[in-house]
Amino acid sequence: MAPFSGLLLAALLLVAVTGEADAGGTKYRLARYDRVFSFGDSLTDTGNSAILPATAGGPFTNAPYGQTHFKRPSGRASDGRLVLDFIVESLRLPQPTPYLAGSTAEDFRQGVNFAVGGATALDMAFLQSKGITSFVPVFLSNQTTWFNDVLHLLLASPRNGQRQRKIMARSLFYFGEIGFNDYSFALKTNGTVGLAESLVPHIVGVIRSALIDAIAAGARTMVVTGMIPIGCEPELLTMLPSGAGSYYDKASGCITRFNQVAQLHNRELNRMLCELRRAHPRTSIHYGDLYHPVVTIISSPGKYGFGGMPLAACCGGGGGPYNFNFTFFCGTPLARACTDPSRSVSWDGIHYTEAANRFIARGMLRGL
Repeated sequence: MAPFSGLLLAALLLVAVTGEADAGGTKYRLARYDRVFSFGDSLTDTGNSAILPATAGGPFTNAPYGQTHFKRPSGRASDGRLVLDFIVESLRLPQPTPYLAGSTAEDFRQGVNFAVGGATALDMAFLQSKGITSFVPVFLSNQTTWFNDVLHLLLASPRNGQRQRKIMARSLFYFGEIGFNDYSFALKTNGTVGLAESLVPHIVGVIRSALIDAIAAGARTMVVTGMIPIGCEPELLTMLPSGAGSYYDKASGCITRFNQVAQLHNRELNRMLCELRRAHPRTSIHYGDLYHPVVTIISSPGKYGFGGMPLAACCGGGGGPYNFNFTFFCGTPLARACTDPSRSVSWDGIHYTEAANRFIARGMLRGL
């Protein structure tokens, strides 16, 4: 299936009605979602990392994070809204509650965000067996366990089966990007792509398990996003430079082989999604493209209203083409933000600005 096209929003707003069909063979009605259940890492997290003990008090909780839209730190790794925020707004849904911010059924009735900044797709023991160290003790299977816990809370009723079907039919499942941290840690472990490439089938496998878990619970509509262009991250461009001519893509300035890891991930993810669609035809499974919108604006920033240094972090310090240095990481006392984040693609060298997130969301919902 191709990435989200101009018909994506319509696809999310229309669902097939089982049973009686019209003359064309299928009867449709307007989809009415009550909530979003979302999963992922810092590109989707709206507050969990600010609460999780291992990450509480981190840079996301400090100014200038959140300055553009919220006018204060909101727990998001951006100057403003994330892709998830724009999709929720487009569908006129309530913002999902960060899982760690709630405890009762009433807290979670309008949706839940299970994403955690720094989360990995693979568990820590598996990564350690590969010589890879992760720093946040949350991985995708934790998030699916949290989802099942929330579902049990919401089903506090004598008619659990009927209630569960209703909840699932009226919920949109958003699986944000997951796996970037796994790949990034692998690349920083030895600087080559071999270790990162070896993780692809394992990461796609755990995403598949999470999707099957949601389908088994009754999920009817899911959006599954792909991998971002890893080689365009200012952090990795700074930490793993090379003078070799074939190391960088001429059009974008990104690291070619790192982006090839992301492309491999996206091919395998799409192949897996096709298999799931065939096995579960009653569930609508959409692929959300993060890769091409980001490469598009990095390759032609002026055409889309961005500035002339698309690979430089807006917030941070260190100068040079990437303006990235951990000593000056955004949210620390020595860091400074650029005057106009709407002209930047990268907010802090790892995450995107609200302007870039808006562009990506529009690419998903309406086409570029």
